[in-house]
Amino acid sequence: MSVRLKLFAMMFLEFFIWGAWLPMIFGYLPSLKFEPWQQTLILNAFPAAAILAMFFSNQFADRNFAAEKFLSVSHLIGGLSILGCAFVTDFWSFFALMLVHCVFYVPTISITNSIAFASMKDAQEEFGIVRMGGTIGWIAAAWPFTFILVDWQAVKASNPEGLVSWIEAALKNGLTGAALQEGTKWTYIVAGVASLVLAVFSLGLPHTPPKKAAEGESGSLAWLGALKLLKHPFVLVLWLVTFVDAFVHNCYFNWTGSFLGAATTAGGVGIPGNWIMPVMSVGQIAEILTMFVLGMTLKSLGWRTTMIFGILGHAVRFGVYSFFPEHPWLIIAVQVLHGICYAFFFATVYIFVDEFFPKDMRSSAQGLFNVMILGIGSLVANTICPTLIQTVFTKDGVTDFRGLFLVPLFAAVAAAIALGVFFHPPKINSDKTA
Repeated sequence: MSVRLKLFAMMFLEFFIWGAWLPMIFGYLPSLKFEPWQQTLILNAFPAAAILAMFFSNQFADRNFAAEKFLSVSHLIGGLSILGCAFVTDFWSFFALMLVHCVFYVPTISITNSIAFASMKDAQEEFGIVRMGGTIGWIAAAWPFTFILVDWQAVKASNPEGLVSWIEAALKNGLTGAALQEGTKWTYIVAGVASLVLAVFSLGLPHTPPKKAAEGESGSLAWLGALKLLKHPFVLVLWLVTFVDAFVHNCYFNWTGSFLGAATTAGGVGIPGNWIMPVMSVGQIAEILTMFVLGMTLKSLGWRTTMIFGILGHAVRFGVYSFFPEHPWLIIAVQVLHGICYAFFFATVYIFVDEFFPKDMRSSAQGLFNVMILGIGSLVANTICPTLIQTVFTKDGVTDFRGLFLVPLFAAVAAAIALGVFFHPPKINSDKTA
């Protein structure tokens, strides 16, 4: 197997793991009778680990361990932990297992990038293709569940004849209600198995020795230098808008699965349980296509306009959720905006940072925005979203999805306006100094 193919497979498995359990957890936790505050603690294990990872993976792990060995051990421990989540139903056991998984999994997102960059001859040419393996892995994680979350009694009752009829019956008879929530435990089994496979596969990756601290970043508190970047008004504005967009982005994951699976009589879309994850994966498919035109879009529209379109994509999607839930085809079609929102905003932010800051500041700047994207924005969303959907907008067991989705809609519009009015980056100097 070539080095590039190994790196592609590494990224595939890395994001397959995350994509397997994340979309369904938001509906699974209430089915275990966990209180909203308990759900918040579990959901915030990931963003809390993301904040920790900024310091741990950059300041300790990749400077003291060979990256491929760290990746292997992390996925061994993290895989066993997420696998255990399938077999426990009490809060403290589930929370402890999820916390262990996230603490060991999140740093590997950076470690896989380190392995990839260290093993490439031309990162600009090769990394996009390698990283695409992660997006494809996330998409691929959704599709096995079309045959896992199936009401097999209904399939048997339909008495299908032949393989084609059997497949059609399975695809048409997804689990619903309590049976779907019970079947969701398989997402953790699939994620755990994939993590253990990556633990073994990592040992065959190219050797990536520990990295020495870069000049000017030798101290354990070197990350504090990133906060100095906020003295630039355009950086502060973008950082705050990134927080709002990250919050809105995570509202999508918190609520979309429940919305898609809820019965039409309860204001939902009524999509069978085995099709919820594939429907949500449409956004990742769109992300691949959008990334191909991102460079051309940036040249045509510029940084600010491209990012505004990325933010307003959220507003359009949640607007469709709020006002047209009775049209399943439209709800499915609008999922393409998820990929556009990600590429036009988050990916653009990463590229912007690389373009606008000198080489010795880029790592700190990327870390500053990563904390907001993977950490603080998600932390806030996971803290308030369970209460909003289960208490504020739910009465007598019926959720007011229209009112619920107006919250991220208005937040996205406000962020787009703020970016349009207050974001004024300077022109890039020849040495890329901010």
